[in-house]
Amino acid sequence: MQDHFVGSSSVFQDWLRQLSRVAASGAPVLIEGETGSGKELAARAIHYGGERAAGPFVAVNCGALPDHLVEAELFGHERGAFTDAKTARRGLVAQADGGTLFLDEVDTLSPKAQVTLLRFLQDQRYRPLGSSRELVTDVRMIAATNEALDDAVRHSRFRADLLYRLRILHLQIPPLRDRDGDAEQLARHFVGVYCAKYGLAARTFDEESLDFIRRHRWPGNVRELESWVHRELLMADGLTMRAAGKASAEARALRPGAGALATFCHAKAEAVRCFERDYVISALRQAEGNVTRAARLAGKERRAFGKLLKKHGIDRQVLGG
Repeated sequence: MQDHFVGSSSVFQDWLRQLSRVAASGAPVLIEGETGSGKELAARAIHYGGERAAGPFVAVNCGALPDHLVEAELFGHERGAFTDAKTARRGLVAQADGGTLFLDEVDTLSPKAQVTLLRFLQDQRYRPLGSSRELVTDVRMIAATNEALDDAVRHSRFRADLLYRLRILHLQIPPLRDRDGDAEQLARHFVGVYCAKYGLAARTFDEESLDFIRRHRWPGNVRELESWVHRELLMADGLTMRAAGKASAEARALRPGAGALATFCHAKAEAVRCFERDYVISALRQAEGNVTRAARLAGKERRAFGKLLKKHGIDRQVLGG
């Protein structure tokens, strides 16, 4: 199971051990964690690390379910059950029979949908919409949310009885900022992933980039880090990846120079310089190295754009044209 996760911090290793214990059971699970922390990855690990691994894993984002169609989506419907029901259709619980039903963003369910789900969880019996037949299924329920459901219950946005049904087992994913050293390890992992995807030679980070990775709080967690690495990899000029734009400016501003924070004016000038250089490179790449077209994309005169190229020492030939 641990092969699917990257991270060696003590807090994350403790969490992985808890994940393994949860996977060994067949009870409902509630996964709570911040946006981008890997809730669906955890749900899949629970499913494929447990006794239902051979069964289906069916994931649904509750926030994407229209309130008037929740019952039909979950339990299916007969032909003619409602206006657009031209054929009969199996619901998600039937598709997940013998496996796992993963309800992401469960906190977004309306009060009516919460009642519908609660009724099903009591004995896993249901009726497809428009049918008089009562059916029974056997699914393991895993729910996930980036909102603390205890708070939602206190503010009357979520039913307490439904919370108790979902939270037989509970997993709280630690945010990346609390996983000491894992951000750097993950960043190197994602470099390898995307170098392989694009057929690129191995890349490394310069010390400034590593400094930024270690210091940044990563409010978007692993998803934000992965996106950042993906972008920096594609923007890198050579085999060494250097922090660009905001990341570069933040790294320089935060890094102590003779024990002191850089002055506001110096940090601002550095941020502007990095922005200009990255923007010009992006425009040139979109224009396939054609300066006139790049200037037009940037909304600048060709001469002014050319001055920016000279100012930042950018060779358009290196960029493909």
